[in-house]
Amino acid sequence: MARAYYSTLFRQSAPEVWKIIRDFNNYPVWVGGAGESRIESGKSGDAVGAVRNVLYQGRNIRQRLLALSDVERSQTYEFCEAPSLPVTGFAATIRVSEVVDRDGAFVEWWADFDCAPDRQAELVATLRGWFGQWLESLRAILEQAVPLAAEEN
Repeated sequence: MARAYYSTLFRQSAPEVWKIIRDFNNYPVWVGGAGESRIESGKSGDAVGAVRNVLYQGRNIRQRLLALSDVERSQTYEFCEAPSLPVTGFAATIRVSEVVDRDGAFVEWWADFDCAPDRQAELVATLRGWFGQWLESLRAILEQAVPLAAEEN
């Protein structure tokens, strides 16, 4: 089993970051390139088992929310259909933790999956890059919403 992992720090507090990520249907709000999204079968965006049908760069992608924890500020999801990458057994988790000394947030995003051994390094790098790109778009949204005061020297 392979794991693609990315982490970063945010100047915003963990509750501020989690507020945006928490709703599984909020993907288009913070992921650059994501278009319209809807939760199927009338479920809410925080219901475990909810299926998100999102348009991402011209493709419809269906993902199922496997777990959501407000205590751990995390959510885990899988693809409902074969993903666009040559992987199987894909499950991804995004988690937001508090950075106490600066009232910031530590955000981790990882995916575990199986793939052909000769493609593992490439697929790990691809997913790591996408996670980083999407978290940078989240950072941009957060900084537009509430401009932060200049840090003191």
